[in-house]
Amino acid sequence: MVNWGYRLARLQGKYNRWRYYQKMQSEQDFPIPEKREIGASIYALSCERDLPEQVASIRSFLAYVGTPQQFVVISDGSYTPQSGALLQAIHPCVKVIDLQHFAKPDLPKLVYRYAELNPMGKKLATLLSLPPDEVALYVDSDILFFPAAQNLVTLIEDDGAVAYYLPDETQALDNRLIQSDTEVEKPINGGFVIFKERLDWSVAMQRFLALNADPNYFSEQTMLHLTLHYNRAIALNSTQYIMDRSDEFIYQDCYAGNSIALRHYVSPIRHKFWCNWQYLV
Repeated sequence: MVNWGYRLARLQGKYNRWRYYQKMQSEQDFPIPEKREIGASIYALSCERDLPEQVASIRSFLAYVGTPQQFVVISDGSYTPQSGALLQAIHPCVKVIDLQHFAKPDLPKLVYRYAELNPMGKKLATLLSLPPDEVALYVDSDILFFPAAQNLVTLIEDDGAVAYYLPDETQALDNRLIQSDTEVEKPINGGFVIFKERLDWSVAMQRFLALNADPNYFSEQTMLHLTLHYNRAIALNSTQYIMDRSDEFIYQDCYAGNSIALRHYVSPIRHKFWCNWQYLV
């Protein structure tokens, strides 16, 4: 039997994405509601392919959370000058920088090799290069913010944790880096993290450097998972900070609404990102 609801949702998402792309490319006024200034910098690694998602993600953050000290888009090297200019035109806080200029020059050689082999290696290089002396949020380009994201300001300003992370619904780990059954508990999704203090990456890095084969797609998330738990990071409320694919094959988005802060629209549910037109600012 044909799943018409799922097919319709994918078609609607594709069409809405095209509409949004046309809108953001136009010269028409495209205002963002003014919000408070917040004491944090935002970092996002993305690529030319995901330009519409990156624009919508930035604008939703500015509309529902506030204006950060800076919103730094780290290009994987594929953004064109025109796309970079479009991103920076969103707001004066937005800056675009190429990863080769952002990544620290003294990272382990295996990290650079991983970045050459796999896009997740680029993400690891990004995370390891975040400034250690500021409150920083890492945000994937396929995360959309919603009205309850204003609660993020409290988490940014409090002193209650070294870091906050987005809980994952499943384990997506490189088991070569895992040494006990307890280490797979409370899986972390690397799409959204609030870094409040400098983290100790030594445990995860030691295991990473001891790999006897190339890192794989899940090596980066596993290193982040180990590091955040080693540093006693706190899980975000999974009813407001959503990483869930249970509604993948139905028409409606079962989580979007005024009561949630964000949702991570990973590839299988990316079309639902664009089915929330009323929240796209």
